[in-house]
Amino acid sequence: MDSNVLFASVNYDKYDSSVTLPAKFERLIDKMELESTVKGKWTAIKMHLGRKIGYSTIHPLFVKILVQKLKEYGAKVFITDQEIQGARDRGYTEELLGVPIVPACGVMGKYFYEKHVDFQTFKNVDIAGYIHDADVMIDLSHVKGHGVCGYGGACKNIAMGCVTDRTRAQIHSLEGGLEWDEGLCTHCELCINSCNHDANSFKNEKYNVNFHHCTYCQHCVKVCPAGAITLNAAKFEDFQTGMAICTEEVLKTFAPGNVFYINFLTNITALCDCWGLTTPPLVPDIGIMASKDIVAIEKACLDAIKVENLIPSGVPQGMELGNTGHLFERLHGKDPFIQLKELEKRGLGTQNYQIEEVM
Repeated sequence: MDSNVLFASVNYDKYDSSVTLPAKFERLIDKMELESTVKGKWTAIKMHLGRKIGYSTIHPLFVKILVQKLKEYGAKVFITDQEIQGARDRGYTEELLGVPIVPACGVMGKYFYEKHVDFQTFKNVDIAGYIHDADVMIDLSHVKGHGVCGYGGACKNIAMGCVTDRTRAQIHSLEGGLEWDEGLCTHCELCINSCNHDANSFKNEKYNVNFHHCTYCQHCVKVCPAGAITLNAAKFEDFQTGMAICTEEVLKTFAPGNVFYINFLTNITALCDCWGLTTPPLVPDIGIMASKDIVAIEKACLDAIKVENLIPSGVPQGMELGNTGHLFERLHGKDPFIQLKELEKRGLGTQNYQIEEVM
């Protein structure tokens, strides 16, 4: 059975505020039928509050609209993220939004619940206390590219933002794919000189790869005269598997039907907001999607981002586009649909969806 995905388009047909995206967002929220679930309940809005001087996160106007709607429905609302230091820089303030903004693991980072998992080096999911103890969660995500998993949306917002630094580090430890044989290496540095993305280096005579920059073009593999660098194709999928495992553990803490997903397809950039900088958009703004199904909404968002709509100036300097796959895969060299398959495998939703447009 197809899951329903609500969609408010950024497009308009007349100069009237009632057909602009903020007005459509209000109607989209009404369509989500939140009231019966959130009334009298502690409701966490989990969003990325940004870092440094990045400005591509969700505009505070939309956050305020969501907060006001939830309060009208009788919810006890608060906003949370793994880090909140940069919130005020982007206009996310308690004075403007009218609700508390709290660090998900508390001010000391020690408020969490430990769950045990067993996937390679990934052993602990430390679920943030303010997420774990909430009755309802609104997963409010900004859609963008990501250097390690190709795409960041609802899954990444949960997996990397609802946990402790320890868990984030364990997920990042799954990054990989390029393997180096120290015994074969002659340190000729042809691999360094052949990389168009400044993704590799030697540190203390050890070969180091920054997998945020690496696109798995395999230039380093091909130029190495000693065969010291090889590609393990299965390895670079592990990060997305780790994100799916983490997302599953977080979602287990909520009663069925108590998590809602809202994805903003605006200011869609090549790089994740965690970089603390903003590059020009890759494609024109598309709109807002919402669903009760995390897999369906992620699939719908990826389907809406098309190669043919690419704005060339949105490709960061020094990055090259590949020839096959989704736009994010061409950009980062990672298949963004792997995380969807892993979520679906765990029974968290379906990639089959139908769009219901909110006018």
